[in-house]
Amino acid sequence: MTTSYPLSPELAEFVAVTLSFPATEPDISGMRNAYSRMCRAFTPAHPVGLEVSDFSIADVPVRLYRPAGVVREEPAPCVIYLHGGGWVVGDLDSHDFLTAPLAVDLKAVVIAVDYRLAPEFPFPAAFDDCLAVWRRVKAQAEGLGIDPQRMAIAGDSAGGNLAAAVCLALRDAGEAQPLGQALIYPGLGGASTLASRSECADAPLLSNNDLECYRALYLSRREQEKSPYAMPLMATDFSALAPAFIAVAQFDPLRDDGECYHRALTEAGVASRFYPGLGLVHGCLRAKGQAAEVDALYKALVGALRGFL
Repeated sequence: MTTSYPLSPELAEFVAVTLSFPATEPDISGMRNAYSRMCRAFTPAHPVGLEVSDFSIADVPVRLYRPAGVVREEPAPCVIYLHGGGWVVGDLDSHDFLTAPLAVDLKAVVIAVDYRLAPEFPFPAAFDDCLAVWRRVKAQAEGLGIDPQRMAIAGDSAGGNLAAAVCLALRDAGEAQPLGQALIYPGLGGASTLASRSECADAPLLSNNDLECYRALYLSRREQEKSPYAMPLMATDFSALAPAFIAVAQFDPLRDDGECYHRALTEAGVASRFYPGLGLVHGCLRAKGQAAEVDALYKALVGALRGFL
């Protein structure tokens, strides 16, 4: 695998460790249990002074992170974070490795969203949950100690898909956009003929077969593939959307999805910054602190979110 995809020794080791948590049961439950075990292996203790609370917003479970020094009496900037996992796996714990340090490094409130998962809850359940949380946080910002005028949205993989979809839905409803959208190796509904699909068909940690499996579980009806809220690249209008930071991974079949979305936004007059992710693989943010190229991606993400906020 690493001969076809020339990874640094550190990232190759990360891939090997990640793959050492196979599913022990051949069903969705087994897939989720294996993913959770893997996530725990890469999740450090919370930074000192970080306040973490779990509750529900709009009947959706969320986890709110408030770093030391960010007090409720002074409304803080906020990032709504949507986790990856192919719309099938992932929860409030799976991306704690990222959402906790983001709150500290941004000096902002971060709210992670535990949206409903497919196949039990196919599209549009996850999208509906994320949109509902965004709207409710805006409406209840004062009670949460958040500045409703300083909010951004971010997500990786399926979460990047959902973040882009939320921006499209808000625009279509005539509502204010987030200050920015940060999409990390997002799956946006790119065509199967994109170069990255063939060049990275069996890439480490995400293959074309994986993509097809997740997509089939998320979309219960074929016509949903045409919905921009399911697959944002299906939109016909990309204007008046939030400024974007779009990061991809070089060795990822989804690489060209992000590049196509960046191009569509730019052509529509939306400010968009593209991060090519040289040497990276899908899901690599979990290797933060282990590989220099991943640390560079994380630094760029923090810089982009700071710029938005």
